[in-house]
Amino acid sequence: MKIGIFGGSFDPIHIGHAIIAQHIISSGAVDRLWFMVSPVNPLKVGKERLVTDTDRLRMVEMVSRPMEGVETSGFEFTMPRPSYTIDTLNALQAKFPDDEFYLVTGGDNWQIFSKWRNSDEILAKYHLLIYPRLGYDVVIPDELKDRVTLVDAPIIEISSTEVRERLANGQSVRYYVPDEVLAYIERKNLYCKKEQKDGEIDPQ
Repeated sequence: MKIGIFGGSFDPIHIGHAIIAQHIISSGAVDRLWFMVSPVNPLKVGKERLVTDTDRLRMVEMVSRPMEGVETSGFEFTMPRPSYTIDTLNALQAKFPDDEFYLVTGGDNWQIFSKWRNSDEILAKYHLLIYPRLGYDVVIPDELKDRVTLVDAPIIEISSTEVRERLANGQSVRYYVPDEVLAYIERKNLYCKKEQKDGEIDPQ
């Protein structure tokens, strides 16, 4: 089975993530797509403030639950930290040896892909599906075109950073995030200006 791994902190997940996931699974590029919720991006250590792991997983599950062929995974929370993509992919391949894994990432990440831990190993062992991002030209060398594919997906210019900033400023994010996610954010009073400890687990 071909499984796409769409990783990120999803802090919070928004409609852009959902649209990209739906487009990729509908295109037939992969048989299944997993939202892989990450604890901390190693390239952003010290730059992020995340809500609890539990909250982010719950919000992503709200999006994936009604989507055919799409699931939510907290697999990376079982990995040593900081968790690097190559470690996650290798661990997944070891656990599911009969499956073929595809890494789903944006054109912005493709431009800095050489900075990723063991990027050459990722390219040698796994497939990449790249979705376009505004302002980032995706150039795939001829020698990688059998491993790296640019997905003809719509460009959705919504970011989790923008959603967090709007919430912190008391602005509406209706239509930026799915209704169920918005209700959860409002009910739990997430992304307001109060302090919250990174990695804190919500017992509810």
